[in-house]
This record gives sequence, structure tokens and C-alpha cells, in this order.
Amino acid sequence: MGRAVTVATCALNQWALDFEGNLERIFRSIDIAKSKGARYRLGPELEICGYGCSDHYYESDTLLHSFQVLQKLLESPATQDIICDVGMPVLHRNVRYNCRVIFLNKKILLIRPKISLANAGNYRELRWFTPWSKARHVEEYFLPRIIQEVTGQETVPFGDAVLATKDTCLGAEICEELWAPNSPHIEMGLDGVEIFTNSSGSHHVLRKAHARVDLVNSATAKNGGIYVLANQKGCDGDRLYYDGCAMISMNGETVAQGSQFSLDDVEVLVATLDLEDVRSYRAEISSRNLAASKVNPYPRVKVDFALLCPDDVAVPTCMPIEWRHHSPEEEISLGPACWLWDYLRRSKQAGFLLPLSGGIDSSATACIVYSMCHQVCLAVKNGNADVLADARRIVNDETYIPEDPREFCKRVFTTCYMASENSSQDTCNRAKLLAEQIGSYHINLNIDVAVKAVVGIFNVVTGQTPRFSVYGGSSRESLALQNVQARIRMVLAYLFAQLTLWARGMPGGLLVLGSANVDESLRGYLTKYDCSSADINPIGGISKTDLKNFIQYCIENFQLTALRSIMSAPPTAELEPLVDGQVAQTDEADMGMTYAELSIYGKLRKIAKAGPYSMFCKLINMWKEICTPREVASKVKHFFRMYSANRHKMTTLTPSYHAENYSPDDNRFDLRPFLYNTSWSWQFRCIDKQVNAL
Repeated sequence: MGRAVTVATCALNQWALDFEGNLERIFRSIDIAKSKGARYRLGPELEICGYGCSDHYYESDTLLHSFQVLQKLLESPATQDIICDVGMPVLHRNVRYNCRVIFLNKKILLIRPKISLANAGNYRELRWFTPWSKARHVEEYFLPRIIQEVTGQETVPFGDAVLATKDTCLGAEICEELWAPNSPHIEMGLDGVEIFTNSSGSHHVLRKAHARVDLVNSATAKNGGIYVLANQKGCDGDRLYYDGCAMISMNGETVAQGSQFSLDDVEVLVATLDLEDVRSYRAEISSRNLAASKVNPYPRVKVDFALLCPDDVAVPTCMPIEWRHHSPEEEISLGPACWLWDYLRRSKQAGFLLPLSGGIDSSATACIVYSMCHQVCLAVKNGNADVLADARRIVNDETYIPEDPREFCKRVFTTCYMASENSSQDTCNRAKLLAEQIGSYHINLNIDVAVKAVVGIFNVVTGQTPRFSVYGGSSRESLALQNVQARIRMVLAYLFAQLTLWARGMPGGLLVLGSANVDESLRGYLTKYDCSSADINPIGGISKTDLKNFIQYCIENFQLTALRSIMSAPPTAELEPLVDGQVAQTDEADMGMTYAELSIYGKLRKIAKAGPYSMFCKLINMWKEICTPREVASKVKHFFRMYSANRHKMTTLTPSYHAENYSPDDNRFDLRPFLYNTSWSWQFRCIDKQVNAL
């Protein structure tokens, strides 16, 4: 019987199909784990190929290259004398599985396929993989020849089994299986498994981290045991940011916590724990022991190897810690900032360009870029050589050291205020002052010449000149004139993104940032192909309410006093003529609803799965103190008319950082038609009938 065992888990910034980079990061994590005395190393889900390969999983190349990486790992001296648990896709009897490959000293011990696949929200695992449905069943897997040549094995166990070492027993879970109601760790724990492992590909959502932590701790609170969780981190090629949070828990308490947001590509957690603490914890839970006496046993793969430390009595063990959660404002400051850094360095561009209007949304986007610059300087100060090398390549200076966030911001961030005759001096001043405080390279320009030229072409062709409604024009004319301004801003944003650095005698191009929030997208309160059309959008999954709180956070933590006047100003598109030099147009008046109402509609529509009638039924109770049933009906109808009429805009929505579970992202998260019958006649008639009854 062993006592003290040392195990390692990690958070790796893997990149889909970057087999070379992924292999290098896996090797680094193993080196760190071994240097800290670990005898077992766990990595994230599908870490060899990267989690976000999507339809590339169909390709035989992805399977081939994954096995080639596995070959490199098996034959390397770096993987000797430590159990390595890596993730990759495996084809078994012509069926593709999401697997863990567990090996030791050039021998594969077990290939464990995933049992419960993630297939909701952003996850589509059932599209590419098949769940293993044979509980406690093991088959023979015939290894590819390139692996046989290294291991000397023709076949290895494939299926639902656990590992029995000289001193303990380990069982694997894969990501979703922790979240399932019948998690494997329950039965494994009853069957004597003392160490549970979970390799995850779990992405960031605001206010989600505590749920993952609670699940891990609760996994061992009732049943005892050690739970080791690894997770992907960073942007691996799409809208998601995987937020690390690798952790180790024992008997319901956290003993090691990894960072949720950081620019470190490799983060390794190591903990030394006393197995006798697990055994004594379990010994006094009589209900657990009664259930254990009747459990159907798992197949055990015997491993001639010990996890215990050589002098285990003298080795200090880890004590419980209190998990420190970020506030939502901190999450907005850090998550999208890390996502932007990954996108910037991996796209090999020279920085970002943002149309800065002086409003809350574009200002919040600018603050996220400024936060990114803070994170880069902090990482370099802490000795992160990877971040330093990336920063030098981005600014094209091999001797450069980013020390001041404002100075680094000047090099990688260009902001542009695009004025028209409908813009106020207030927004111009606010944009300029914010740019000065964050240090961005700021451009002021006027788009009136371009607007007049485009409208002039229309006049030449038709003989008609459209007018704003305040000058006697129709609503169609006014809307068209507003859209021309908005779309010209998009064209100019891309022109300046491509040529600004060229004009300054610098190499490279800039990525254009969008700044439409999740509520505006849901309502469709944006011009199709305006400045909401960009390369990426760091706030596209964040609500207006959260962005306002984030702005307040930036005032207090970054001392950006320019944000005070931005916070106090009413949100406006500034596309209609001014009245006496002042803005007459406001967002909420244009939309016919408040941003607070929009957030509620969004959560009911997506999270509560409410159509028009169900939403009405819920809101007459939620709003009974402030609205009559007839007023609620009017609001719900207006929302669904606007939502459905504008849903087509979601098909071209700029790729946005996913942060909210009511995001209307049409790519794979929120799958809906984009051509609706906007009268909703049957649904609205049901509402009217209920209103009359009330």
C-alpha cells in the first residue's frame, strides 16, 4: 500500500491541426511534470490534433498525423518513467472515437474511448465521433505499423477499463462525462478507483467557472477520491476561448488551482497527495460501502509501476485551498484580451484597427485591446519568452521589449474616428481622449465627401435625391441615407487597415475589430455590412449591461477617466441630422425597447426556449408590477417582429468571442431560419386570446 502519490495535470494552448506546435507543448508539459516529481501526467481533450478540428476529423490525414505525433511521444526519452495520458481521435473497426491513449515506457496501456459526447450549444461531437456504448467492455485494438515498430505490441486494450498500478487504481473520464447525470466516476469510485482523471475541452462563458469547480469537488465529496482535471486554453481557431482552470481536488476540496486566463501556452499543476486520506474518508461512509459491495467490477489493466514517491512518508502533501473566482468584469477584461492575443499572433498580422465612435461598445472594445497590452507586458515581465518573441515579430523589432502598455498599444492598435455631418463634437472629443489615455495611434477623418459621392451616383442614375425624414423625406429615404454612412465606414475601415502601416513606412496589415454587442445583434439593430462587419468582434457575445459594468471596472482599475463621459452619454448611432448641434437620435428610442429588456428577451428566447406565447406567459408574471398584460403583449410582439425581420443579418455576423448562452450566433450555436413569417399570426393570436381573458 502506497501513501503519497504525485500527479500532474495541465492547461495547454493547443491549436487545431498545428501538430508540430501541439507536440512541442505536450513535450514541455511532460518535462515540467517530471521535473516536479510527477509519476502521472494528464493532458487536455484531443490535445494531439487540437480540439477544434471540426470537419477535419473526417479526414484520414488527421488520424495519420495524430498517430505520427503519438509515435514521436512514445519513442522519446522524455516520456520514460511517467504514465502519459494524451488525447487523439482513433478509428476502431471503421468507427471514429474521441480517445485517451495512456502509455508508459514505450508501451500503450489502454485506449479509452469517450462514452458521453458533448452535442449541445457550441459542441457537435456526434457529427464526428461515436460514443462508446459498451460499458465495462474491452476489445483488442490493432495498432498501426508505425506504432507497432515502437511498442512491439500488435494489439492493445480498447474500451471502458481502469488502470491498476502497484499502489492505486486510476479511472478516466473525458470532459462531458463529468457533466452527465450518470458520470462514470460514480461507479468507478464504488469499484475502488482512487484517482479520477478528466481531460476537457471546456470553453469560457461568463459566470461558468464556478459550475465546473463545483462539479469536480462534488465528484469526490460523496464518494471520496482524488480528481484531476486538465483543460484546453486559448483560441484554437474559432469563436471559443478555452479557459484553462486545470485543477486537482481531493475528498470534495480543491488542493491545486490553475489560472483561468493567461498568455502562458503551457501551464502544469502538480500535487502530492496521501492515498490514505482517501481510504480513511471512504471507510466511514457506510452507504458508499454498501453500494460498493454490489458494484459490477471494471476490467483492470495491470501496470507494473508505482505512483508513490520513493520516500513517501517524508514528502509534504498538498492542503486544501479556497478557489478564487473572477468577477464578470474581470472575465471580460481578461478572456477576450487573451483571445485577441492568440488571434493576432497566429494570424501573423501587425495589429488591430478599430472604428472608435466614442460610444460604450467601441470604447469597451478599445479597453479590451488595452487590457491585452497589459497582459503582454505582464507576461514579458514574468519571463514568458514565447510572448516576448511574438511581440517582437508583431512589431517587427528583434530588440523590442514591451514594458509600458500604452507604448505597446501605440505600436499594435490604431483607432479611427469617422465623422460625418451628423456627428457631434462630444463624441469626437470622447474618442480622442480615450485614444490618448490608452495610447493608440488615432486617426480623425470625415466621410461626408464619400457619402455625397455615393448619393450623387444614385442621383445621376435616377434623377432623385433622397432626404432625411427631418427634411421631409420618407422613412425609406432616411434609413437608406443612414445605411450609406454606416457602410462607407466599413469600406474605409478596411482600406485603412490595409494601408495605414504602409503609409507610415511600416510592414504588415491590421485586423479590423467589430464592436456590436450581443443584444444589438439579437434585435438586428445594426446595418448589414457596416462597422459591425469586421474580421473579429471581442464583444459580440457580451450584453450591454455587462459592458457598462466593464467600463466602470476600467475607470477604477486602468484609471481611464475618459470613460466617465462615455458612460453618462446616451447610446446613439449618430446617423441622423443633429438638432441645434446636439444628438437627437438614441439607440433605445430607435429600437423601441431598452437594453435591459433585450437581455431578458434574449435569455428567454434561447436559454428558456420560449417562443412568443411562452415568453408572454413568463413576462406577465415577471413584469406584473410595471406592465399590464396588454403592454407585455405589445412588447413581446414588437421584439419578435424585429428579431425575425432582422434574423438574416446573423448569417453574416462577424465571428465573435462567445461569452453568453443567449448569443444569436448563426454559425453553430443558435441554429434558426433567417426567412421568417414576421406576422407570427397564429402565435400572436394565442397571446391576444390570453390578454382578453385576463
